[in-house]
Amino acid sequence: MIASVRGRVATVTPDAAVIEVGGVGLSVHCSPGTLAGLRAGEQARLATSLVVREDSLTLYGFADDDEKYLFELLQTASGVGPRLAQAVLAVHSPDTVRKAIGNGDTATLTRVPGIGKKGAERLVLELRDRVGPVPVGADGAAGVTTGAWGDQVRQGLTGLGWSAAQAEQAVAAVAETVEGTPPPVPVLLRQAIRLLGKVR
Repeated sequence: MIASVRGRVATVTPDAAVIEVGGVGLSVHCSPGTLAGLRAGEQARLATSLVVREDSLTLYGFADDDEKYLFELLQTASGVGPRLAQAVLAVHSPDTVRKAIGNGDTATLTRVPGIGKKGAERLVLELRDRVGPVPVGADGAAGVTTGAWGDQVRQGLTGLGWSAAQAEQAVAAVAETVEGTPPPVPVLLRQAIRLLGKVR
């Protein structure tokens, strides 16, 4: 399994990028949001998921490990292949996908081309218990926004060996304790590590 690639961006097309790794150009299919962050000639790192078929090997790339985790999770639902999973993440952020599935919000899910009402209901039914915690605000509906510190804490946790799913759960839990201006990232990271240490 090719878990990630790092190298120079050779070319960027409307639906893929070629990343040069060790003299080999790897074609990586990416969502428009991920492609927007790539520039030809610059270095880049993408989390990747290799989809193996009888007649093809297709590499899908993501801006971070959380998107990759959701991409792979979505494909465990009936009738969802890699193209549809990528379409979901092209339309919605990972937090929006989690919130929609966790809250049974089929209207949000049906905004994705290729997902009808029945498909959205199936996603909710099959993935609600596996998508991870859905952050809620004080009113029980608004999502907790973590801003830049959430990404930094996620990266720190995955760098220390926790999975993207565990890191996401810890960030969501820490976010619920933050009021007003968040503490420095190292403080938040230590708090997340303490939370994960209790469940490891």
